[in-house]
Amino acid sequence: MKILTIEDFKTRKERTLWISKQFNHLFKKNKVLDVGCDDAPLRKLIGNHNYTGIDFLGKPDKKINLEATKKLPFKAQEFDTVICVEVLEHLENLHEISKELFRVSNNHVLISIPNCWRDARVKIQRGKGSIAHYGLPSKKPIDRHKWFFTVSEAIDFLKSITPSNYELKIILTEPKRNFLKKFFRKLRYSASAYQNRYCQTIWAECKRIK
Repeated sequence: MKILTIEDFKTRKERTLWISKQFNHLFKKNKVLDVGCDDAPLRKLIGNHNYTGIDFLGKPDKKINLEATKKLPFKAQEFDTVICVEVLEHLENLHEISKELFRVSNNHVLISIPNCWRDARVKIQRGKGSIAHYGLPSKKPIDRHKWFFTVSEAIDFLKSITPSNYELKIILTEPKRNFLKKFFRKLRYSASAYQNRYCQTIWAECKRIK
């Protein structure tokens, strides 16, 4: 398992730029399916010719409501790379959609899941504050998170959905912090407790075994 220290993403564009650099080898001359693409910022970086984005909002190439879908409208192994970045936690049917990501991939699958515990724990501990994505608004939101889990549960889930003919690499990202603060936090907490408190995102980079 690899742990990367990165800057906090202030915008979706910043996150997309980081993804395009960190996982550049997944996009070079590859036919890419972006599942849950929203406004499809990755399209500009890899080009229209090799890019297909699907979502029910934003600017997708195909408008698809993933929660109302049992099977993605693509042939088996139609894409070289399939990415699904911070999408599965929004879906009630994430187990079914996860299988579809691998079905339509010919080589690579990239999945990320946010550490929801990190975003909510301080507010829960203090007993105040609105918990983004998990609150109870007066009006029904268009979209929200459906799952609340720990980092270890996320890792176990990603392992469970990865087919045996794929090689799985787990990557954890955490924000840059003062060295001493980070050092003492690691002394204070066990490895799993530290990850649950401070990990930002859990990534699964999967490659088909030839």
